[in-house]
Amino acid sequence: MTAIRLVLVDDDPLVRAGLSFMLGGADDVEIVGEAGDGGEVEALVDRTRPDVVLMDIRMPTVDGLTATELLRARADAPQVVVLTTFHADEQVLRALRAGAAGFVLKDTPPAEILDAVRRVAAGDPVLSPAVTRQVMTHAADSAADTRRARARDRLSLLNDREREVAVAIGRGLANAEIAADLYMSVATVKSHVSRVLAALGLNNRVQIALLAHDAGLLEGQGKDGGDGPWTR
Repeated sequence: MTAIRLVLVDDDPLVRAGLSFMLGGADDVEIVGEAGDGGEVEALVDRTRPDVVLMDIRMPTVDGLTATELLRARADAPQVVVLTTFHADEQVLRALRAGAAGFVLKDTPPAEILDAVRRVAAGDPVLSPAVTRQVMTHAADSAADTRRARARDRLSLLNDREREVAVAIGRGLANAEIAADLYMSVATVKSHVSRVLAALGLNNRVQIALLAHDAGLLEGQGKDGGDGPWTR
């Protein structure tokens, strides 16, 4: 089994030491680098080639948001999980829009942080439907008319079926649920998701969900059922 290569970025040495102790002990995780500021991240990623970067948002020189945007703009971008003290403030939304695969709170139990790293390394965002709804509510509070217009312009690049899939992703449905809802195979759903990501120039399903929300496509929509994994 190949270990997940992980970089830790936080300006507090004690936080980094704690994360290194908690995560480095796992058999399937290797801490390949640490940084104390966002300005150090790109060079560190070039040297260490991590699979996942655990990124603090608030740092004194270059913050984690800027560092995330720079990383996710790269062709060989690692996955980014944002560390934060707030569930859904404007900075978390900016990180998700930039392509972060999710976020974890700094007081999250160690086992859950480890699970988030594993899930992101496997290509799954780390937002449950409950957290997604919270993020979307905050996005609604801060969304502007110009954002809606831009989102609708971008989604006009999709055909009707792709737009239906984008809305289903925004509702928090897993691929199997989308397949049942739209009467198609799971393989077809996966193909549609890939085409949506490519057509819109997005990195992951979190960004699709935010774009669908910004465009107003989720108004009146709701997900039946419980709070299972956001994507499978």
